[in-house]
Amino acid sequence: MSLTIGKLRRLQECSTPDGMFVVLALDHRDDLRRLLKPIEPDSLSYGEMAAFKSEVVQSLAGVASAVLLDPQYGAAQAIAAGSLPGNTGLLVTIEAAGYSGESNNRRSTLLENWSVEKIARMGASAVKMRLYYHPEAKSAAKQEALLAEVAADCRAADIPLFLEPLSFSLNGKAAALPSAERRAVVIETARRLSGRGIDVLKAEFPLDIREEPRRGEWEAACSELTEASAVPWVLLSGGISFKEFRQQTEIACRCGASGVVVGRGVWQEAAELHNQAHDEFLAKTAVDRLVELGDLIAEYGTPWTKYHPNPAEEVGENWYEKY
Repeated sequence: MSLTIGKLRRLQECSTPDGMFVVLALDHRDDLRRLLKPIEPDSLSYGEMAAFKSEVVQSLAGVASAVLLDPQYGAAQAIAAGSLPGNTGLLVTIEAAGYSGESNNRRSTLLENWSVEKIARMGASAVKMRLYYHPEAKSAAKQEALLAEVAADCRAADIPLFLEPLSFSLNGKAAALPSAERRAVVIETARRLSGRGIDVLKAEFPLDIREEPRRGEWEAACSELTEASAVPWVLLSGGISFKEFRQQTEIACRCGASGVVVGRGVWQEAAELHNQAHDEFLAKTAVDRLVELGDLIAEYGTPWTKYHPNPAEEVGENWYEKY
């Protein structure tokens, strides 16, 4: 699939020179509140949220190809504070935190007073959209319509769209999908949604490695996901430990992934530390983790350019007249 020139340029901003994504995720809102203040998360101030994000970005952005931030506490704040280097890509989330509807019929909503146009205008490299999705849920059609709306806006602004589908159980009493069902849902979701105007799929690991310990099944599931996706895919961390995520990253990249978008797996302990211990963790442990993931991705990952050929041959004389 050939990219338009704006999307091509912005994906280059988000990736390494070899075409891999090593993206630091810090667009958390409610989850971060609970990490920073488990007892009274709603008492956390705007300043405390923004300060934590700025500190993490300051420490880790230099070893990431891009950073994913939210508009409420992170994106403009990191630019204004100078904590986000100019040569590091910026992904900005478009959706509101959480979901509406029942737990077995979840719907994503867009953040009020925020848009693709604003994300592009602030200089961001890409739009990230989290979409709660189950192919058999009653909400599926409405979620697909919401995706179509955002994808159209991204085409108009010539900015890439990273889609993050999140699966859920149709059994209202179940906290998560069983491993076999998760595999089927994640792969079918990739098949259904990856061809709907998105540029990168931010995917869940397609099974539960605690429930399914066989490495061969991990590889088979990731290979199925690669085959199902019409666009490059990257692995999300989903709040698991670094040790577990490192395992998932190696398998995913060996089987076709183009990198990761990783958050808590790298920096979550910093939320529980203070003063010198906090600073030392970010400067050493968190940096080392992200570098280690980057090395794995460089060794085993598939460049996103395999999916999106360079459109140089399409850029001829007077190309700008039709742009």
